[in-house]
Amino acid sequence: MPNKYIRYSDKLDGSVGYALLKSDSLVKLSGPPWTQTEEISSEPLTGDRFELLAPVQPSKIVCIGLNYHAHVEASYSAEEAPERPLIFLKPPSSIIGPGDKIQHPKESERVDYEAELGVVIGQQTKNISLDEAVDAVFGYTCVNDVTARDLQKTDGQWSRAKGYDTFCPVGPWIVTGIDYSDLLVEGILNGQVRQSGSTAQMIFPIPFLISYLSSIMTLMPGDLISTGTPAGIAPMISGDVIEVRIDQIGTLRNSIA
Repeated sequence: MPNKYIRYSDKLDGSVGYALLKSDSLVKLSGPPWTQTEEISSEPLTGDRFELLAPVQPSKIVCIGLNYHAHVEASYSAEEAPERPLIFLKPPSSIIGPGDKIQHPKESERVDYEAELGVVIGQQTKNISLDEAVDAVFGYTCVNDVTARDLQKTDGQWSRAKGYDTFCPVGPWIVTGIDYSDLLVEGILNGQVRQSGSTAQMIFPIPFLISYLSSIMTLMPGDLISTGTPAGIAPMISGDVIEVRIDQIGTLRNSIA
């Protein structure tokens, strides 16, 4: 049975924490749901008492580039699919939550959306085998890998282009207990579907990514892996609304400041 876990701000008592989201109530937890945690209280979902925050505060955000065949074919930076996962990192300071505004840096003339499935790690993981890799997953969420495309091209490496504050919208929650293998991932700009692809079309599937990454770096509980984007990326301008919609998870919505 899938569960939805959120991170919230309670306007009534000023608390910030994690909770299990139910149809008519919010069950506050004593800590992150991937740890040994206890239920604190059950609060009714009424009015606008609770604000959704980004559901993760990871030690690192590990991203995968060029992980869908159609995106590789449409990319200016690749002539063929990579032989191994193309890895880059976003700083935790780039994370924002649902409804927050993406800032367009003055240094860039083109800022793109990239709709992606996010994988939240549930346990400390190092050198895990392919067969055991999915055991390290806590759940799944929506990610927008916002990118200053012109800076990515001119810099020759991606840290600045991917690392600006607000360049990693995440949410609206983490869903557990779903099958990751064939989820529809969509990027929707101002109500129009611009990206549409299935996780079944990944070049490197999720178990391989987790096993491969864990051979390089220790993955910590709460860490976020952003697994690549389908074809259809395009620029955003001030006032645009961008949505990342993923089957069985939901919709992450942000606008451009």
